Formats: sequence, C-alpha cells, structure tokens
Amino acid sequence: MNPSKSNLELYLLKTIDDEISKDELHSVLDSFFLMHLPKNQFFATEGQICRYFCFIESGILQHSIEVSGEEKTTYLGLKNSCTTALNSFKNRVPCRKSIRALCDCQLWVLDYKTFDELIKGNTGFRRFYFNLIENQIFLIDDYRIDLLTLTPEERYKKLLFNEPKFLQQVPLHYLASFLGISSRHMSRIRKNIN
Repeated sequence: MNPSKSNLELYLLKTIDDEISKDELHSVLDSFFLMHLPKNQFFATEGQICRYFCFIESGILQHSIEVSGEEKTTYLGLKNSCTTALNSFKNRVPCRKSIRALCDCQLWVLDYKTFDELIKGNTGFRRFYFNLIENQIFLIDDYRIDLLTLTPEERYKKLLFNEPKFLQQVPLHYLASFLGISSRHMSRIRKNIN
C-alpha cells in the first residue's frame, strides 16, 4: 500500500512558512513520485551523479565517505526530512559521498529535470528550497562549531536533548561516527550518562 503525500504536504507548508496557492502546492506534490529503497541499497553512490532529491517518508538514509578504508558517517537523514547529494544533484558532477538506506525506506523523489522546472516555474517550491537550504546551513554551522568547542560527552548530551529520535532509530556505531567519536568511547559515554 502506498502512503499518502500528507506528510510531504505538511513538511512543504511548514518549510515554506508563507502563502502558496493551491495550484502551486498541487503542482509540487504531483511532481514527487514514490521510490522504495530496500535496506543497504544506495540512493547515491560515490563517483556517480546523484539522480534524485527526496523527502524521506520512512526509514533512515546514511551519508558516508571512505577515509583510509574506514566508513565515516557525515549525515543521517531521518523520516520527515529532505536530502540528496546536493552538489552532485544540482551541478551534475560525481558524488564525493554515498547515501545508503540503513533500513527499508519509502521516499518521495524528484528527478533533476522536474526539480529544475519547479525551481524555475513555481514560486512556492522556490521558497521551499530557499528556506530548506537556509535551515541546513544553520545546522551545519552549529554542527561544525560543536565539533570544535564541545567535548564528546557534551556533543552526545546535546544530541540526546535536541534529537532523541536519533538515539532510538540509529545504530550506535553510526551515531558515534556522526558525532566524531569512536564506538568504544561512545559506549563509555552512554554508560556514564544513563
């Protein structure tokens, strides 16, 4: 059974945070199509062009890179959020990272041509994209400052406070990598805090 687009619609309206005509909204919603991505399948692969922009209806998408043969998690996309390998998707260049399903995922996706048409011809979608990117820049800025100024324990506590769903949905070793902490150190931190 296919999910409805009600979660996507709510996300669009919340992110736009402004007036949008019903015609524009329906045009955006009608442009997304459903993709089922099984566990461990790739949404984007390092070295290839990312084909889609997506809204995560269900599941978790892990953004990762290989560093000296070790996988490092750079971002975790959770339910009710949007993600892509943006530079690759927008500029049609090979990805510098991979995006993989950590569990079975249902995604609402746009291909590049449709995305580009919406950006150029739909003011509501353009507003959505601007606000989405602006919010992501705020998050990235905070994350980078936290890496430089907070101890691993403080980073974990902040995540626990701000994003408790991460701790329920994401396996420990991916969280550790995302926070820049070894899995062993992460286990010690969790023991001391819990």
